[in-house]
Amino acid sequence: MTASGSRRIHLPPGRPAIVRGADGTRLHTEVFGPQDGYPIVLAHGITCAISVWHEQINDLARDYRVIAFDHRGHGRSGVPPRGHYSLDHLASDLDAVLEATLAPGERAVIAGHSMGGIAITSWAERYRHKVAQRADAVALINTTTGEIIRQVKFLSMTPRMSRGRVAVGSRIIKTFGGVPALRAAALPSRRVVAALAVGRDADPAVAQLVYDLYATTPAAGRAGCARMLVDSIERRHIRLHGLTVPTLVIGSQSDRLLPIDSSRRIARDAPNLAGLVELPGGHCAILEQPAEVNQHLRQLAESATKRTSLSG
Repeated sequence: MTASGSRRIHLPPGRPAIVRGADGTRLHTEVFGPQDGYPIVLAHGITCAISVWHEQINDLARDYRVIAFDHRGHGRSGVPPRGHYSLDHLASDLDAVLEATLAPGERAVIAGHSMGGIAITSWAERYRHKVAQRADAVALINTTTGEIIRQVKFLSMTPRMSRGRVAVGSRIIKTFGGVPALRAAALPSRRVVAALAVGRDADPAVAQLVYDLYATTPAAGRAGCARMLVDSIERRHIRLHGLTVPTLVIGSQSDRLLPIDSSRRIARDAPNLAGLVELPGGHCAILEQPAEVNQHLRQLAESATKRTSLSG
């Protein structure tokens, strides 16, 4: 895949893993790096795929076993029926990946960007008994626990119109998420996606990659996940009481989709905060500030391996 026709996305050789969701949906999963390396699991955001993590995979897989998967209806994963998109599915899919790729008793650093972070918090809320068994630490990057439409800095309305803002924003996201990426609509669609997903100073190649991933995500997958997010967490926040392992929160100061206040709220509510990192740029810190994100993920993994060696 190329971004702006100038930069080809390279990934190291990956080893496929056979993973099925609880409802039988095939979840495309790949494992990179040394087979005996400490595991880092990556969960991408809505309308993305494994390749959105290429900066992290190319760096981390030199020393760690990096496990990445495509959410249902995304990338090379299966596209389930319309009713099979929910926070329950999001959580159980992550659990299925962990069970299929980690050895018995093995724990990992689990990182999620945007909807991937929602998958982690949903998993911790629903599988609280498994958190300490499967996770040494987690990283929540450019994500939220609720109120997506109320926070997005794209629809400017007065407080008096906030109820209408939520209704209009919900309709736009649900509709836009399911519209096929037609060539005739590519330019306005690209502008909207770029405005929401990356900062104004981002490399144009990053904006192009994000749009390419959006355009190649099946419309059913985009629509199903958009409806899921709007319907599930607009009126309530995911509880973090089950997320008992060290939790690193990374937000971006110019994130228009999930503004920095979303990350600050998670940092306030996390029962075991490992740190709050505020980076410049927009919603895609993993692409806009990859060196900083990679450094913090490495620090999480190093801390986890040190704790393991001391306890052993």
